[in-house]
Amino acid sequence: MSAKIRKLAVTVEETRREMGREIAPPTRKAVAVAVIENPFAGRYEEDLSELMEIGAELGGLLGERCVSALGIAPNEAESYGKSAMVGENGELEHAAAILHPKLGAPLRAAVEKGAALVASSKKMGSPGQVLDVPLGHKDAAYVRSHFDGIEVMMNDAPRGNEIMVAVAVTDSGRPLPRVGGLRHDEAEGKDGLR
Repeated sequence: MSAKIRKLAVTVEETRREMGREIAPPTRKAVAVAVIENPFAGRYEEDLSELMEIGAELGGLLGERCVSALGIAPNEAESYGKSAMVGENGELEHAAAILHPKLGAPLRAAVEKGAALVASSKKMGSPGQVLDVPLGHKDAAYVRSHFDGIEVMMNDAPRGNEIMVAVAVTDSGRPLPRVGGLRHDEAEGKDGLR
């Protein structure tokens, strides 16, 4: 692996009750985070292909960690998202290079299929700052019950010369969804929309 990883962390959030109602089965979200050295910290670099390759490595690694943490088969994953926070000696484009050109395909392989765009966000930050990871249905963007997100933070990341990269995967949508739209069991996943 070309990424110089300082830390890996995986968290599972399980919601069992909401508004006094039991959620059965519970809704579950997993988020996996890698804190990596930014190879371009402190300098402008025209060619960001090294970060693009790191994104490809991390898409598979973090996606597989999420699926494993949820204890599900890849095809049982229902939504996903990705996010990155760049430390002060980097630039926002470093997060874009990791997230967009190549991270998606290995993540889709980890969750089997993934016809829809992977929801994403990027920001500059410092140690202990919260990183929001947006979530959307993996196969059909019009499944509103899966518009969601999860927060992650690490008390010592990202340092100035680091990038914190997060991938989230769920086995369900929000608890008690009732805003209409396409249901998960109606999604065809052919065009990424329906």
